[in-house]
Amino acid sequence: MAVSPSPTLADSSDSTNSKCQCCVVGGGPAGVVLSFLLARRGVAVTLLEAHQDFDRDFRGDTLHPSTMELMDQLGLADALLELPHTKLRKVSMQTPSETITFADFNGLKSRFPFIVLMPQSEFLKFLADEAAKYPNFTLIMGANVQELIHEDGLCVGVKYRTAEGSEECRAPVTVACDGRFSKLRKLAGLTPVKTAPPMDVLWFRMPRNPDDGVDLTFRINNGHMLVMLERGDHWQLGYLIIKGSFHDVREQGLEKFRESMAALAPELVDRLETIADWKQITPLNVEASRLTQWSKPGLLLIGDAAHVMSPVGGVGINYAVQDAIETANVLSEPLLKGNVTTADLDLVRKHREFPTKVIQRFQEVIQKRIVLAGLDDSQTFRPPWFLKLPIIRNLPVRLIAFGVKRSRLKE
Repeated sequence: MAVSPSPTLADSSDSTNSKCQCCVVGGGPAGVVLSFLLARRGVAVTLLEAHQDFDRDFRGDTLHPSTMELMDQLGLADALLELPHTKLRKVSMQTPSETITFADFNGLKSRFPFIVLMPQSEFLKFLADEAAKYPNFTLIMGANVQELIHEDGLCVGVKYRTAEGSEECRAPVTVACDGRFSKLRKLAGLTPVKTAPPMDVLWFRMPRNPDDGVDLTFRINNGHMLVMLERGDHWQLGYLIIKGSFHDVREQGLEKFRESMAALAPELVDRLETIADWKQITPLNVEASRLTQWSKPGLLLIGDAAHVMSPVGGVGINYAVQDAIETANVLSEPLLKGNVTTADLDLVRKHREFPTKVIQRFQEVIQKRIVLAGLDDSQTFRPPWFLKLPIIRNLPVRLIAFGVKRSRLKE
């Protein structure tokens, strides 16, 4: 059945979940933030999360100034910062010959001139608990979505499975926030345009001593790169490798790996033996992609479901949050009035596509000029000259902190 460019989407009054005005699939940053913002505006929203809780090891645990400003706008920033966290104010790069600071957030004109390092599970639980204060918010954990429900060419909800059996959630709008491996994206037949970042990351932890440093540090030495994130009592470490080379690294053995670590971070030598098994190391397949079409009638994709980010700059969470802000700004009133159109859904893409392209282009430049050069063991790595110029260096600081522009929630 042909669908006109801007039809009003189906009413859910005859559904098995008749009070739901928006079904959100995926309890990551995009899904939880969007559900909270919609519930706060009075929209009846159901959030479906496949896991039984939020307590799992996420790839990113950074809340940038843009996200903290949203929390401040909502009156939640102070309460959030009462949870255990650390503040990242500078990012430095260390080579055998020099150390340079290439990102200093202290100069930002913001109440939050820093990046908050906090377990993502704590952030999600905090916001889900705040959302639960609204009677029009429903959270269903352990809800594994199986298929989209279509009627007359429109998506009118999803079928999902829980421990109790099969269920349906019907709503005029379904928002896919189910991450980089989005099942809803696949079910909708949407294929992202992919790029090929030059690296993968080996993700692991090591104990941290009280007198260790606190700022984020990139270590580069002899074709090896290490990212060090201070996480209270431990270091979260990212060991960068040439894409697809994990098998070769593993074949060389743990002792060789520890030797490389010792050269990159001599201060960790006394703790290297804590890495005793490859099972302690998680290989992360780095990819970057984005959809050219973010919606179909009744269905919208945001966050990693619409655009997978490289870990460069750690901006994935914050771009997902900005997507959620824009979605709430665009859809809250139409959802409350019951007149959401396909044009409304596509308006989210129109507002968010350009910032996404800009940050992904920025990531590509960093990957080529720094990461790929740092992983080349045939030559001595030298930091690009522009990293030493404050006037140029401040541009990526603002881009990482706020994106292309500050996202503000419409009241």
